[in-house]
Parts: sequence; C-alpha cells; structure tokens
Amino acid sequence: MAHSAGSKDDADGTHHGYAMKRLSVAEAGEKVSVLCVGAHSDDIEIGAGGTILDWINRGVVLDVHWCVLSAAGSRAEEARASASAFLQGANSVTLHFAEFRDSYFPYEGAALKEWMAQNLKQTNPDVIFTHRSTDTHQDHREVSRLTSNVFRNHLILEYEIPKWDGDLERCNTYMPVTEQTMDRKVALLLEHFGSQRSRDWFDAETFRGLARLRGMECRAPGRYAEAFSVAKMTLG
Repeated sequence: MAHSAGSKDDADGTHHGYAMKRLSVAEAGEKVSVLCVGAHSDDIEIGAGGTILDWINRGVVLDVHWCVLSAAGSRAEEARASASAFLQGANSVTLHFAEFRDSYFPYEGAALKEWMAQNLKQTNPDVIFTHRSTDTHQDHREVSRLTSNVFRNHLILEYEIPKWDGDLERCNTYMPVTEQTMDRKVALLLEHFGSQRSRDWFDAETFRGLARLRGMECRAPGRYAEAFSVAKMTLG
C-alpha cells in the first residue's frame, strides 16, 4: 500500500515527485494469514492473483484460506487447479468451495451469510481479499457486503474485476507487482480458465492493460500494480 509523501519544484521550475511511502502488509519471512473470497472461480485470481504470487515469491509465509462461493462441475475443477497453481509455495492452503447459484446471490443472502459464518469466520485472517462494494455485478456486490458484515474487525482489501459494465472506479490502495509476476498471473489465467476464453474481455491485453494503468497511477517500480479499495485500516 502507499501514501503520497508530497512533491517539490526545483529553482528552475522542474517538478519532481517524491517516492510514495509504503505501508507494509506482508514482509519476507513474516507469517500472514490470508482469506481470499470470490463469487466465481476466476475472481480472486483476476483481482488479487498478482499480489498473492508476489508475496509468495518474496518469501512471505502465507497461510491461505481460498473461498469460491459458486463453484460447481467444471468450474469447480478450474477453481481447484488454478488455486493449486497460484498458491504453489504457500505455507498452507485450505480450499472452501460452495455451490450457490450464479447470478442469484442477492436472493440467497441469508444462506450465504450463514455459510460464511460457519465456514470462514473461524479463520480469523490478518488480511481479507474480496470484491469491491460498488461492483455492479450483483454476486460480487453481495459477497462484498457479507464479507464486511461477517468480518467487522479485519483489514479488507476490495479488489476490482474488469467487465462489460464499465464500472472501474478510483481506488485508494495499490500493490505493485513485478513484470515477472504479471507474466505468470496472465499465463495462469489463460491456462486454467478455458470456460472463459470465449468472452471478449478475457484476454492478456485486458489484464495487462489494467495493471499497467494502476502501476502508472502509483508509479510502481515494475510498471504494474493491482489496485484495491480499503474502507478502513489501522496504522501501526
């Protein structure tokens, strides 16, 4: 994450921006418990896959609970294979798959909340990745609402999903990732989600383009970043 440290002008009028002050969530060698929540089997990977890959590559000791709420049939198989690939090198991995009906989450809110409370509440993670609260997809929005309802005292990073709706917004938190990490994220997405390849937005250019824009916004050293929205956080 980052916070602007300011900028200045030289005597000749040349403008220079200071580097952004980084507030660390996970350091190499540190043990961190992470809960990743997605409505569908590719959501977590698209929204936070680069961050997870980068943390593992940097030696963060991750204990991961990976939850997909609409994972049935072939989509469950995709989710399982993808999670295994993205989480290779994690300290521990626990998968939570449910089979709630795609596109009907708002109508199953009570059952969803009960399932999340029974299956996820006890994980007590250090950080949670979930959907953005203003996402226009009804399933995504409901998952975000229930995540913040079930977990009231946790750091929640709300990720973004590009889609036809054109609902991308300004984010307030950035996680720079390396070019190598971005390469791997894109490769794994295209490898494991064959069911999505027919969608005209599901391609390398979409994923790279969004990450490049977010990287530009936070002046990421490696040119790429994933962006999140954070409603509240505690500074140490």
